Amino acid sequence: MNKRIHFILTILLLAISCQQKKDATKNTIVENTKEIEVVTLDYKALKPYLSRKDDKTYVVNFWATWCVPCVKELPAFEKLYANYKDNNVEVLLVSLDFPKQVEESLIPFMRKHNLQATVLHFVDNDEQFWIKDIAESWTGSIPATLIYNTKERKFFEHTFNYEELQKELQTFLN
Repeated sequence: MNKRIHFILTILLLAISCQQKKDATKNTIVENTKEIEVVTLDYKALKPYLSRKDDKTYVVNFWATWCVPCVKELPAFEKLYANYKDNNVEVLLVSLDFPKQVEESLIPFMRKHNLQATVLHFVDNDEQFWIKDIAESWTGSIPATLIYNTKERKFFEHTFNYEELQKELQTFLN
């Protein structure tokens, strides 16, 4: 009887510890000891990243591996991350790749381009809600970028080069 209870408790603990949160899942691939982790979020889980109230300035870029203009501008965001990460600036790259593309496209892309900024994979089918909630003027096209801090918030629905992106960021830092 004791063994049976112990067995049932062990199974329950394993089941609880293996259960994934509904609003955030992790897809991880480990290759050559370099781990790349992608966290998939729905809008409820993403929203706090879009409205943090601390002393940082956030640069949030919405992109996808299949979007040519998005891929073209990513080096500007990576350079911004490298140059400002120690200046209270956080760069978040929010991938809108389809769920089936995470392992076949997104993770290999992250590895190939050695992305250093935080990458979040966003999947939520209620785009009629979250697009307008993020920015009333957003048509839903990408690339799109949100820059904000506690004092100001701006949304851009166009591509950036590094100089343009840095110039916009500077308006938040002055």
